[in-house]
Amino acid sequence: MNNDRIREITAIQTSAILISTIIGVGVLALPLFAVQSANSGGPLVTLLAVLFAFAGLALVAVLGMRFPRQTMLQYSEIIIGKWLSRICNFSIVVFFAILTSLAAREFGEVVITAVLQKTPVEVTVIVMLLLAAFSTRNDVLTFAYIHHFYFPLLIFPAVLIVALSLKNAEPLNLQPIWGNGRTNMLEGTLNIAALFQGSFVLITVMPHMKRPERALTATFWGMLIAGGLCVAIAVAAVGVFGSEETLKLLWPTLELAKTTSLPANILERLDAAFLAVWVTAVFTTLFSTYYLTIDKARRIFGMKEHKTLSLFLLPVVFFMAMLPQNILEMYEIIKSIGRIGLIVTIGYPAMLLLIAIIRNKRGDRSSEQKTVEND
Repeated sequence: MNNDRIREITAIQTSAILISTIIGVGVLALPLFAVQSANSGGPLVTLLAVLFAFAGLALVAVLGMRFPRQTMLQYSEIIIGKWLSRICNFSIVVFFAILTSLAAREFGEVVITAVLQKTPVEVTVIVMLLLAAFSTRNDVLTFAYIHHFYFPLLIFPAVLIVALSLKNAEPLNLQPIWGNGRTNMLEGTLNIAALFQGSFVLITVMPHMKRPERALTATFWGMLIAGGLCVAIAVAAVGVFGSEETLKLLWPTLELAKTTSLPANILERLDAAFLAVWVTAVFTTLFSTYYLTIDKARRIFGMKEHKTLSLFLLPVVFFMAMLPQNILEMYEIIKSIGRIGLIVTIGYPAMLLLIAIIRNKRGDRSSEQKTVEND
């Protein structure tokens, strides 16, 4: 790959990647997670989670801007040493492999419950994983182009559905905004912030940006749009159903689409259209997390390309996806793994940035050439 080609990803494409990665399988259960922790304060918890997730991703962006032409594996070796760096980066590979498997399993459960009720969950999971695995065999620029292509197909229908559903909202259901009675906002904030961890794919994209100094701007717009949509979904779900009714719904966002119609009753229910958009959103999320997993793994093992790993890791990810015995166990695992993962996606970059500042470590021109050669 020539030097010009590896630096073609723009800030707009980076924002599109973040948005289409964040808006995925987790949006269906997001209002439920929010209401479980703070009842009517669910939208506020979602907003706090968005701010927390943005702060964590901003650390990643600032760290990448400090080493603009190096991968996380390269600059973490400079900051904390080779072996400790490889252990930490291997932890990232393991975490995102698990995250990919859980997202695929959640997709499978939704499909066999809402659409293909007679289809085994194994079939739906393996089909989506195969689609993601074959797509990840492309280079990082094709990865960016795919996200950029699907971005408008995701964001505009999603915004339309949420906007139409808000007309059925009852403002009284959203009061008090900080929650009524006993709440656990900290746990809710962490659970919802964990749904944004796919945005960690920024570490794969940054070394290939035309202007890495604009990474923080791209992060801001990406989180603003994706986070704003998530907050709007929480507001719409709680406003339409109320906190007590939302607690009884496994996937409140899907139920919200069922109660929404287009003006003049052109479509009386939007759940079919919503599911079509949602399937695309799941693909882009799995595409990002799986790509991050195999790209990080090939760098750790010193491989020149990641195509072999895309199929080699597939049985492992599929096996992990089938481990939860039912939906309830799956969501308990998702919550636990998500909270632990915050150490990987926020705690680890924060530690690297702090040590880099203390030791006055930053990238230089020689690192730029090194990255070009490795890619």
